[in-house]
Amino acid sequence: MYPIAIVRKPGRNFSEGITTSNLGKPDFEKALEQHSAYCDALTGCGLELIVLEADERYPDGCFVEDTAIVTGEVAAITRPGAESRLGEEAEISKTLSEFRKIETIKFPGTLDGGDILRVENHFFIGISGRTNRDGARQLSAILSKYGYTASETEVESGLHLKSGIAYLGKGNFISVEGFSKIAGSSGIIISDPEESYSANCLAVNDFLVIPKGFPKSKKKIIELGYNIIELDMSEFRKMDGGLTCLSLLF
Repeated sequence: MYPIAIVRKPGRNFSEGITTSNLGKPDFEKALEQHSAYCDALTGCGLELIVLEADERYPDGCFVEDTAIVTGEVAAITRPGAESRLGEEAEISKTLSEFRKIETIKFPGTLDGGDILRVENHFFIGISGRTNRDGARQLSAILSKYGYTASETEVESGLHLKSGIAYLGKGNFISVEGFSKIAGSSGIIISDPEESYSANCLAVNDFLVIPKGFPKSKKKIIELGYNIIELDMSEFRKMDGGLTCLSLLF
């Protein structure tokens, strides 16, 4: 069970962040509404929120997941793989230092939290355009000190590993076909490219938060017996963001 989550509000320059989606410019007011609904959902899942104000030095700063990997013992502070995002991690590190021992990923390593998929006590580390092998090795070494295991996997399409796969809990996954090896026989495999965005779900305590607008995936998730909360993520999708990106749970 997670008791706490860190979130950061989007800034007015949110639309100036990095994106490859080609879905148009996000509407700032609508993004604020969606972020508020997201925060309400987390509260409804039993979380106490630490809400950081927007920092307009970093247009992508609301995507706090990329700045740390947090376990029960340690917070590994990342070194973001996009140069424009270097520095986002500083305030996150300061905030987390009140709760966890801090370790850091150092140059020449790069690592984004969106490339880290935790499955119980094992961590899959995606090697992507944002996370390199040096960063992966550093994180593996940190995690091993606290009794966790890790392995590397190639991210051949999509921004991050978790852009295409999520662990739902209870041994189940949802993933695009490219990550079906991780999901295995206990996976919901999304074969419809139009529903690929639904692979990014957020398991929070007794609930599963899913993106709105993907009926085929929703039906399969409900059939597995999860208590779902459905949220509109349209404005964050335009900036290559998803449900997991917007919070750090610990």
